[in-house]
Amino acid sequence: MDHDIPADLQAYLAVLDEFIENEIIPLEQKDDNIRFFDHRREDARTDWERGGLPNDEWEALLETAKATADAAGHFRYALSSEYGGKNGNNLDMAIIREHLATRGLGLHNDLQNEHSIVGNSVGLLLMLNYGTPEQQAEWVPEMLERKRGFAFGITEPDHGSDATHMETTAVRDGDGWRINGAKTWNTGIHKAPYDMIMARTSGKAGDGMGITAFLVPMNSEGLKIEEMLWTFNMPTDHGTVSLNEVYVDNNAIFGGEGRGLQVVQHFFNENRIRQAASSLGAAQFCINESVKYAQERKPFGKPLAVNQGVQFPLVELQSQAEMLRALIHKTAWQMDKYGNFEVSDKVSMCNYIANRLCCDAADRAMQTHGGLGYSRHKPFEHIYRHHRRYRITEGAEEIQMRRIAGYMFGFMNQQKPKGVTDD
Repeated sequence: MDHDIPADLQAYLAVLDEFIENEIIPLEQKDDNIRFFDHRREDARTDWERGGLPNDEWEALLETAKATADAAGHFRYALSSEYGGKNGNNLDMAIIREHLATRGLGLHNDLQNEHSIVGNSVGLLLMLNYGTPEQQAEWVPEMLERKRGFAFGITEPDHGSDATHMETTAVRDGDGWRINGAKTWNTGIHKAPYDMIMARTSGKAGDGMGITAFLVPMNSEGLKIEEMLWTFNMPTDHGTVSLNEVYVDNNAIFGGEGRGLQVVQHFFNENRIRQAASSLGAAQFCINESVKYAQERKPFGKPLAVNQGVQFPLVELQSQAEMLRALIHKTAWQMDKYGNFEVSDKVSMCNYIANRLCCDAADRAMQTHGGLGYSRHKPFEHIYRHHRRYRITEGAEEIQMRRIAGYMFGFMNQQKPKGVTDD
């Protein structure tokens, strides 16, 4: 593997930077939109009168940024050229996500809801990989225009990381299915027209097979949003839904009957490596800002930077960032070369280490900046609050470590995660 960033990708990063300077930053500054990013950000983004949901003006600004990026040919980067993309692979996306996060907080790449001018497009990519021809014909055109999408109903109130023990079930009813159960931490459920509900249709608790994914319309009789969960980082777009005798027809099955866990694992692996890259970029931003501040700040008549007590913690963080960067690039490259599931243990390593590193870097940035670092006039508290979430979501770091241990000590007899098949 060549560890140099490919020349065409390096050139594209420069194009992205120019686009941000010319198009996104002016939009960020227009009509006091900067309130969504400065010390007012949490309050400005949150509609407290609507239960803590994202403010309509905030979400409209994000959509404007996406539309602007799409018109410029950036938003669909990860898609094939057939769909207006640039055939971006896992390595490309990892490098881009890191680059954008390293720039810091802004409309180009927000943290709270994973918005980016280069779209992650997870739902669309899953549809292209697992949708039937009929589903693709119905869904893809509207998904490309961001007019249709789905939330992910995986986690349950009593079952988080142990997803194969889910209590949500679906039983046959004529030409369709009746779904009963509950899902929580459904991100984006406040505006998603569909929820991808994982339900056991066969097998027993703990089995990787026998879980089916259903694309369930949110207006289905018997489906209800019970609450929106307030979090460490507001606003909230995480909902809990209940399903009481919810009926869907066979066309709602996504990815094949009993094979829904493969869809989830595909989503997790791609999202984990990109999440790791974003965490690395945010960590690098915190390190860079701390070094800059330590060189400028002169208490007692000399720069903070001359003190080893300031230097050494940042040296440790930078060393970790450099090693992690190499692992992320290698892992993303291997995913592209051998398939998304062939290096799942390395994906887990990248993910939990990167998320920890970002929290450590944000904490150190706060300490280096002193009282200013603790204030909301610097973005470090926001970075910490968001990336602390990543140590739990997409599989808690303990689950990631358990997966690695399974491969290391022979508790897992295949490289592929549970529920993933070769066909």
